[in-house]
Formats: sequence, structure tokens, C-alpha cells
Amino acid sequence: MGSGKRSLTTAAMVLACACAVLSAPGVAYASPTPAPTRTPTPTPTTSPAGKDLEAIREKLDALYHDAAVATDAYNAAEEQAKQQSAEIVDLAREIVKGQDKLDELKDRAGAAARAQYRGGGLPPEMRLWLSDNPQQYLDGAGRVLQGEHATKGLLAEMTRTQQDLEQYAKDASAQWQKLEANRQAKATAQKEIKKQIAAAEKLESQLQKKEKERLAKLEEEAAYKAQTAWLSSGVLAEISGKASEQGKKAVKFATDQIGKPYEWGAEGPGSYDCSGLTSQAWAAAGHGIPRTSQEQWRQLPHVDVKDMRPGDLIIYFDDASHVAMYIGDGAIVHAPRPGRTVTITGAGSMPILGVVRPDA
Repeated sequence: MGSGKRSLTTAAMVLACACAVLSAPGVAYASPTPAPTRTPTPTPTTSPAGKDLEAIREKLDALYHDAAVATDAYNAAEEQAKQQSAEIVDLAREIVKGQDKLDELKDRAGAAARAQYRGGGLPPEMRLWLSDNPQQYLDGAGRVLQGEHATKGLLAEMTRTQQDLEQYAKDASAQWQKLEANRQAKATAQKEIKKQIAAAEKLESQLQKKEKERLAKLEEEAAYKAQTAWLSSGVLAEISGKASEQGKKAVKFATDQIGKPYEWGAEGPGSYDCSGLTSQAWAAAGHGIPRTSQEQWRQLPHVDVKDMRPGDLIIYFDDASHVAMYIGDGAIVHAPRPGRTVTITGAGSMPILGVVRPDA
């Protein structure tokens, strides 16, 4: 029992620390921006100062992409930490209940032992011989035997309860270690996010006002070119799916957030990152989905692009580092990146990995 008490004491200390830390048919959405009726006039990519703005645009895309990957890692660690915290609290409750049960069993076992002691002394045959009422004695002896069996049952239950408490203590310690590991993962991802965003902001800060304007124009042209190529494939003619009732609600929620700023790790209501927007939109529709774009891609049912309908989620890039919500007519609503706001753009403006359906 000594080692058991020590493990429970350790568990109690761990849990004390934990508790301190944890103390209508049709879809309603805004119409996408109309596509230009003419091909944009190419913009010179080299500034008077000799800067290659196209190379800068590509570099910025890479930096913000790396920040998005780190954001997904941060969000995943945050989600896992929440789950482990909840599990530690549940284990703490089980240990408290188990300890109360063990105390009660000990009291009952002690009372039974004292009763046996008071009835002990002479051998059973001698007590029978001395008894004035043998039948009464025999009846009493039967009750004593029942009491002995009950006492053995109490001792077995005490042993099981003690073993349960020790297992709860081991599980709590294991969850605590996982929680600490995810806290470290969050801290590492947070540093990486800040590093990539700082590098992007430094690069942009070195540009003159006119260069920034030309850079923004380049970004628009790149998105327009990608969207035009996607539409020219004829894919939009094949997409005719109607939104489900939950999908309509999710689309409405997402489009109602237009204009709110992007913020990594944010889930609203004032700001969002890409998967924060999609997960909260579907939560508002009454259907919970994974928090990160990578887990949305991994866990949710996949559908073909030609079969997608408003409310479905489009996952972008080979590493599933970005997600947007399809709203129909070849458009998406999404939270793009730091320095941008929730907006509507073409569904083909970024490389599509695939489509998932939360309410399949």
C-alpha cells in the first residue's frame, strides 16, 4: 500500500497543478466580383529602383504560405491541448470519486472486522455446547459466515478500487506529459508564424507607395489568371449542386464575416484565420468539424469538384494549408492571410487540392 499511496500523492500534486492551470431554395450570399471583360494590361514587374516585383510577389506568397503551415500546426496543438486538459479534469474527478469510495470501503471493512473480533474467542463447537439455544446459535453462525463472505467481497472491491486509482494516476501523468508537449509545439509554431510574418512585413516595408500599388496589381492579375484558367476548363458548367439547409446557414455565416481582419489562430467573432472561419461557419450551422484545414481535409468526406455545392470546403495547396468555403458561381469566401480581410474571390485563384463536404 505504501507505493500506492506515494503514486496517489504524486497524482494529487499533478492534478492540483492541472486544476490551477485549467482553473428557402437558393443560397443567400454576396455575389462574387464580376470578372473583367478584357485582359488586363501587363504591368511592368521591375521598379525604377531595380526591384523585381514579380519575384517579390512570389517571395511574399512563399512567406505567407509558410506562416499558414505554422498556423495550422499551432491550431492543431491548441486543439489537442484543450482535449488533454479536459481529460485531465475528468481523471481528477474519477480519482476524487475513487478515493471517496475507497474511504467508505475501508470504514465498512473496519466495522466488519470489529464485529468479528467481538464474536471471536472460543472455537465454534465450544460456543455451540455452551449455548442455551443451539438453533439460535446455528442461525447466528450462518449470519457470521455470510458476514465473512461479505468482508472478503469488501476486500476484493477495495483492491479493485485501489488499482483503479493507481491507473487513473498513471493516465493523468501521461496526459499531463502530452499537454506539456503540445504547449511546446504551440510555442514553436508561434515563433515560426511570427518569424514568417515579420519577414514578409519587412519585405513589403522596403517598397515605395507606387511599388506597393503595382505589387497589389500583380497579385490581382495572378489570381485573375488562375481563375480564368480554371473557368476555361469548363468546370463551372458541370457544377450544379444545390446547397443543403445546413450549407445555406454556413454560407450565410461566412459571408456575414466579410470585411473582418485575418488573424492567425483566431476563431472570431472579430477576426479569423482560414480554418477558424470555416469551422465556425459550420458550427453556426449546427455541425461541428475539425479546427484545422489539414484535419478538415483528412477527416471530412471528399467530393469531386464537379459535384461540389455551396457550403462545401475547398482545400488548397499540396499540404492542405489553406481552406475556403464555396458559395456558388465559381466563387469562394475565405480569410486569405495577414494584412487582408475576409473576402470573396474566384475558387480557382489558388491551386486546388480537393473538396470536402461537412454534411455529407
